[in-house]
Amino acid sequence: MTTDPLDRIAEALERIAPAPLASPDFDEADAFVWHVEPDRLSPVKQVSRVALDLLIGVDRSRNTLLENTVQFAKGLPANNALLWGARGMGKSSLVKAIHAEVIDRGHSLKIIEMQREDLPSVSRLLNLLRDQDHRFLLFCDDLSFSHDDQHYKSLKAVLDGGIEGRPENVVFYATSNRRHLMPRDMIENERGSAINPSEAVEEKVSLSDRFGLWLGFHACSQDDYLDMIRGYCGAYGVEIDEDTLWAEAIEWQATRGSRSGRVAWQYFTDLAGRRGIKLD
Repeated sequence: MTTDPLDRIAEALERIAPAPLASPDFDEADAFVWHVEPDRLSPVKQVSRVALDLLIGVDRSRNTLLENTVQFAKGLPANNALLWGARGMGKSSLVKAIHAEVIDRGHSLKIIEMQREDLPSVSRLLNLLRDQDHRFLLFCDDLSFSHDDQHYKSLKAVLDGGIEGRPENVVFYATSNRRHLMPRDMIENERGSAINPSEAVEEKVSLSDRFGLWLGFHACSQDDYLDMIRGYCGAYGVEIDEDTLWAEAIEWQATRGSRSGRVAWQYFTDLAGRRGIKLD
């Protein structure tokens, strides 16, 4: 029987320590979601996504990100990517569509989605993935930070990798409405109140510089907006004459005060419902 107090403390800590995270069966699915408390990867059988050819008005970003992702899937060097810009313009849809396209081309690639709130656990996830035979696209949607948010420090583990380096079999894609992942007024406030203005914000602003690819998404034109809807109609077999489409679609975007890929899909969803067509 152990009588030494230090030995008893060590044994107690060992009993309450969580068991090592078991590796999931990565052959079970092509997509997973990372959860914490407890740490686990949950397979996703059916990913909610739009076909790549239905994403209109993002040709340059599509081509650049697709080429980078194919390189990575082949085991070649590839960059982390930040997709930033206007809301509803298909940033997260593009990531998921490209993942599907890469698989359709015969490459093996697993996508893992993690929430911004779970970034402090990213080192544990990277340790799990580091020695796996598969290649992983780690994806964080709607990434941004407030003035008192320290989660950005955890993100450096996946962008820089610390002393161990980022695992060779992991690439990180993030979407954000902000180019520098933080509000502009917060940047200006910290510059104005700091003794050394440049150092005050350099650590946070430079976070976005650690992404090798910056892909900007801007508000779409009216022509692109209408082309998006026409594409959805063609893909799902919804028939509508051009005059009706134009009048309804323009009214729909006017009532929302914005024009984007998301608004185009919302109008099309309403149109398909009125025509009695299911969207599978």
